[in-house]
Amino acid sequence: MRIPVRPFATLLAGLMVTLPLAAATWQVGPGGEPLRLADALRRAGDGDLILVAPGDYHADVGVIRQKRLTIRGVGARPIFHADGASAEDKAQLVVRDGEITIENLAFTGTRVPHGNGAGIRFERGHLTLRRCAFFDNEMGVLTANFDDARLTVEDSEFGQAPGVPGQLEHLLYIGRIAEATIRGSRFSQGSFGHLLKSRARRTTIEYNLIADGPRGQASYEIDLPNGGAVRLVGNLIQKSAQPQNLALVAFGAEGAPWPDSALVMAHNTLVNDAGADADFLRAWPERLPASASVHLVNNLAVGRGRLVSPLPGTDAGNVPLTKDALVDADGLDFALVPASPWRGRGVVPRLDDGTVVAPRAEFRLPAGTRALAPPPAWSPGAIQR
Repeated sequence: MRIPVRPFATLLAGLMVTLPLAAATWQVGPGGEPLRLADALRRAGDGDLILVAPGDYHADVGVIRQKRLTIRGVGARPIFHADGASAEDKAQLVVRDGEITIENLAFTGTRVPHGNGAGIRFERGHLTLRRCAFFDNEMGVLTANFDDARLTVEDSEFGQAPGVPGQLEHLLYIGRIAEATIRGSRFSQGSFGHLLKSRARRTTIEYNLIADGPRGQASYEIDLPNGGAVRLVGNLIQKSAQPQNLALVAFGAEGAPWPDSALVMAHNTLVNDAGADADFLRAWPERLPASASVHLVNNLAVGRGRLVSPLPGTDAGNVPLTKDALVDADGLDFALVPASPWRGRGVVPRLDDGTVVAPRAEFRLPAGTRALAPPPAWSPGAIQR
């Protein structure tokens, strides 16, 4: 049997089709030297890396259309100033749909005609943000409502809502997406809107500092208006002296698009600085599925108010205290005082079904976490030292 021999050129062409091209690295610098970020976004291919040099970038906006891309600030965090510019009247960066990672960039000053101008608008795919900062934007990060999208935020900072009259400016607004995870991040100085709002089907909020601060005027510190499966562990949550309402965590205020809703709050330190009684947790059982539950384990409720749930679940190891029971909450040291009788008095952080709800880290200033080894005996609250 005669076997046909293909010409070498034909074989080479086949290899060129099947072998993936090597990822490229693009350099971005202030003043567009060698490239502006907008230019790099137009030229980059799937899987490429964009490195951004330190400095200030002005009106450098764009849309990320790649299916895989990493944008990384190198050295001192580069700062992107909107200066009246936006991509698609949405944000400084719009993430269309892909596996996208953005690291060590800051976004500030975003304004758009409809009042929802974001540092980043995330539409679909999986977006990971690490060591980023969002200040003085109408929305820090705003997502769309695709139910297969996922958002991960790590070691980032959100703050300084501009306070435009008549606008609800949320520092982080997560729509009806599949999953959102926020860890090691700091939220402060809101205005009328919420510090962190999530409509996701599954929301994990761990080891964050969510404290409005002396100049903040936010509404809820954490708003979970559609319920969902929520894990709230190891956070430092503080309401300012001049808030828009008297609840720190809200669960189910607007009804439930998800068939299952369960809120786990474990080892959080919640502080009320308002001069009136607050709801450390406010829930709406009549608007949630009949199977909805709330599990409260080893939380500290500091200041005037109450930490109770109108829903079935767990209530164990939660302690009401006055502010002098903490080392220096105003100075952001939320540890129990050394002589506290509550040290080591928490319950075993586990639900009745065996689910472990113990923290594995603690928040670390200015943003980030430090690993936490299980102590001989758990104390209530987020800080174990």
